[in-house]
Amino acid sequence: MSLFADLQALTAAARAATDAAKSREDLAAAKNLFLGRSGQLNNLMGRIKELPNAEKGAFGQAMNAAKNELTAAFETAAQKFAGAEKLLPDPTLPPKTRPLGTLHPLRQMRDRIAGIFGRLGFAVAGGPEMEDDFHNFQALNIPPDHPARDNAETFALVGGGLLRSQTSSVQIRTMEKMRPPIRILAPGSVYRPDAVDATHHYHFHQIEGLAVDTRVTLADLKSCLLFFAREMFGDAARIRLRPSFFPFTEPSAEMDVSCVFCGQAGCRICKNSGWIEVLGCGMIDPNVFREVGYDPEKYRGFAFGIGLDRMVMLTAGVNDIRLLTDSDLRFLRQFVA
Repeated sequence: MSLFADLQALTAAARAATDAAKSREDLAAAKNLFLGRSGQLNNLMGRIKELPNAEKGAFGQAMNAAKNELTAAFETAAQKFAGAEKLLPDPTLPPKTRPLGTLHPLRQMRDRIAGIFGRLGFAVAGGPEMEDDFHNFQALNIPPDHPARDNAETFALVGGGLLRSQTSSVQIRTMEKMRPPIRILAPGSVYRPDAVDATHHYHFHQIEGLAVDTRVTLADLKSCLLFFAREMFGDAARIRLRPSFFPFTEPSAEMDVSCVFCGQAGCRICKNSGWIEVLGCGMIDPNVFREVGYDPEKYRGFAFGIGLDRMVMLTAGVNDIRLLTDSDLRFLRQFVA
């Protein structure tokens, strides 16, 4: 191998050692190995006598060029480590900490409710917020002449479709894909063009439940909701079901829970009635089963819907729904778990 080839190999090895250095100590050792007084570059220079006189001048020039190149490379690497050292914190100072985030109160409530019903075998399901007429209305037994079809009650989208006005559409999509038995929860955002005030918003949140099987009864619904009320409000909680109307359930009811703030003695929260309205519920209307291809003579089911915003306001004493969407950190820090 010629001295010129040896010089080329040495230069490549020195560059590799420079790139591989992980600290200033590694870099200093590599520099001493290649550029030190007893380094490999000087040792190679000592072999110049092996060359013919005609090649000694060219080799000397190549040696000087290699030395300058490697010296520059080592200096550049040294600057990199010097810059990194300046960024190192003083190990004697306490560490800098960042404030920890937490789940939004609406998400905390969603997870709490999902955990309660999860113990009864309910699994969480999801669906699109941009819906079509069939899943948002028709399959839920809401005919074209129903008041809920009025444009004043729904956000219509350009080019067709709408923003879902209840998460009941997730129930329809689930029944289209699955056969009973079914037990699901459908949490998510819903949209209705309401005027915004302390108790109303055009963007709010629901969590709805659905159970379908061959032997589901109203008694199953009531016991399920009683379990939820006692897990949410305490062992002393009582419930009552008042007749109501929803297009997709028959019979339909609204559920009240005994006021946990006054023990049913009467207070501002319960409007001196001793009861607080919590949710709507009922047995699935046979027409809904027909829309998804279920035999209403074979299957029975129940559904319920809970307003997450209302539950947060009720359990945390929040008096304005707008606080839940304003992203005010002073408000949200009160819910740090």
